[in-house]
Amino acid sequence: MKNIASSFTLPNGSILKNRIAKSAMSENFGTRHHAPSKGLINAYRVWVKGNPGLLITGNVMVDSLALGEARNVVVEDYKDFELLKEWAKSTEGTGVHLWPQINHPGRQAFAAINKKIVGPSAIPLKMGSASKMFKVPIALKEEEIWNIIKRFGNTARILKEAGFTGCQIHGAHGYLVSQFLSPNSNIRTDQWGGSLSNRARFVLEIYREIRHQVGADYPIGIKINSADFQRGGFTEEASMEVIRLLGNEGIDLIEISGGTYEKPAMIQGDRKKSTLAREAYFLDYIEKARKLIKTPLLLTGGFRSVSAMENALEDGHLDVIGLARPFCLYPNLPNQIFDGSVKRFETPIPVIGIKFLDKLGGVELPWYELQIQRIGKGKSPKTNLPGILAFWFSLKSLFFKSFWKNK
Repeated sequence: MKNIASSFTLPNGSILKNRIAKSAMSENFGTRHHAPSKGLINAYRVWVKGNPGLLITGNVMVDSLALGEARNVVVEDYKDFELLKEWAKSTEGTGVHLWPQINHPGRQAFAAINKKIVGPSAIPLKMGSASKMFKVPIALKEEEIWNIIKRFGNTARILKEAGFTGCQIHGAHGYLVSQFLSPNSNIRTDQWGGSLSNRARFVLEIYREIRHQVGADYPIGIKINSADFQRGGFTEEASMEVIRLLGNEGIDLIEISGGTYEKPAMIQGDRKKSTLAREAYFLDYIEKARKLIKTPLLLTGGFRSVSAMENALEDGHLDVIGLARPFCLYPNLPNQIFDGSVKRFETPIPVIGIKFLDKLGGVELPWYELQIQRIGKGKSPKTNLPGILAFWFSLKSLFFKSFWKNK
């Protein structure tokens, strides 16, 4: 474990104490008014005791009128600043980095909890019967695009002031940044659409705005798709070019993932046989990316054994190992890896037998959200938690948010 336990210095000089990162997950654990809940803050106090190098939070939205989930944390002003400071202090004195993942859902926003849904273009999600849960988005106007860019920077600055040690742009999984990058969801004919350089303008301007507001010494990362895995969508070749552009801008850490709600590879994995043998979902991609850029690379998805993690670092194709769902069931996982008490960690895939919900992650995602809530409430994870409870939790959160939205 010499590689996993070793420190790593980011381009801006910030040091990760080891190579294990808790990658962002859907948390849905804010308050009804979108502040960080006491339970959410406590979950991070538990995770930091596990001694990872980096903790990346779940979605922190830049606009209270654009929610991915009913209980998303939103940071658009200072009204919850004291709670944000309390959240940031969860890692104080530990040497563990805590980065919020900053996001806007775009068209990937449930109609039940959002009055107005926007996107690069008026292109609806194509998800079969599940499409009824989403509206056709309204194409963003030029001034609205710039407003969202400013919001990303504003959110990052407030979080820095609260004490978070870096931030990550969510540019993957079909949310707004990802939508601008994909020709399937972006058919604009102005400076924000058409060529790849135009489609990449949105994410580059977001990075520049955040950098302008937080300064040169503050780490900024991004999670980006290796591909959308859809015909006519964001391809591997296009992704390689975008990470090259981001690397040239000076971004500090690039996390590789893949998929969207329409093709959720981030849930199911989209793996070649050669990659299956090595566990990680997107390892083939990251090996190519390493030859293209010098920017540090974080790979999340599929790692379930210490040996595979160590081998991936030894090969030099990546710099940081991302683990997400294992942290829901093994809150002390890094320490267990370092002391040798855990060599392999399994994560179940709960289902209820409704095909489109199981495929979308409508049971799987809230099942892991409930595990996070158990951790935040001081309880142990429960691997035999029935999938139907997770489905009910998901429905309940949508129903109550819809009720309060229409009050």
